[in-house]
Amino acid sequence: MSVNQNESAPVNLLKFAYLSIVTGFVVFGMKIGAYLATGSVGLLSDALESIVNIVAAIVALFALRTAMKPADNVHHFGRGKAEYFSASIEGFMILLAALIIVFTAVERIITPRPLEAVGWGLTISSLASLLNGAVAVILMRAGKKHRSPVLDADGKHLLTDVWTSVGVVIGVGLVVVTKWERLDGIVAMAVGLNIIITGVNLLRSSTAGLMDKALSDEDHQKIVEVLTKHESEIVKFHALQTREAGRQRFVSMHVLVPGDWSIQKGHDLSEIIEAEIKAHLENTTVSTHVEPIEDERSWADEPEGQHRWL
Repeated sequence: MSVNQNESAPVNLLKFAYLSIVTGFVVFGMKIGAYLATGSVGLLSDALESIVNIVAAIVALFALRTAMKPADNVHHFGRGKAEYFSASIEGFMILLAALIIVFTAVERIITPRPLEAVGWGLTISSLASLLNGAVAVILMRAGKKHRSPVLDADGKHLLTDVWTSVGVVIGVGLVVVTKWERLDGIVAMAVGLNIIITGVNLLRSSTAGLMDKALSDEDHQKIVEVLTKHESEIVKFHALQTREAGRQRFVSMHVLVPGDWSIQKGHDLSEIIEAEIKAHLENTTVSTHVEPIEDERSWADEPEGQHRWL
């Protein structure tokens, strides 16, 4: 039997995506203003990353719209994995932005230029970073609370942008102090390399989700606690398997009971177990298969790669 967790109303996560898009445009405008005021390639590299933030936020919006659609005759398990595709796209875009930044940095290292109106440029960039940081915290908290990979990825991306901006501001300040103009390009190069690391990590985490990664150890332990409570000499469990698709969780297992139990009695036990697991784990679909404990075939059908909970 299979039971889906639909008791609570779905949380509208689209507002977070809209917040990210609006913030992206505002921050991009501020950073471009800082670049135009100073002529700093470091500040330009910072602004270029904001373009990626905007596009990534738009992709996240469409991914969330898709992931929130209910299961249908074509998508029996819903569309939760759409969020992983969005995170993958964002990872590739981060890498593209990093390559552009590195290319621009090399040109500025070879041909350094004096900076102008540094005070205004750094002030504007600092304010943009504060705005980005605040939105990053909001997105990451929402991603963790609602188990949304795309919001978590977007938040981490913005947080990386904040640290990038901090590095750029420090670098540009050092250019003013040391009068070494090539330092501007070197700072931009460091920014690009740092962004590459972020992009690779995002691609790695999103790929793990697409490969049907099992639930976390914390979630698994909650399932084990429920099963342990119901286990006895005549009731056993095995073939426990879990996976996640964005905010959705999927759990399946075999329930071994005495062969002389009625179908109703076995069904009642499964219903209790499913309800308790869902009470601990939101947005979970639980599937159970009842088998006679005396039948050797019941013990011979454990799939490979399952969670062994005993």
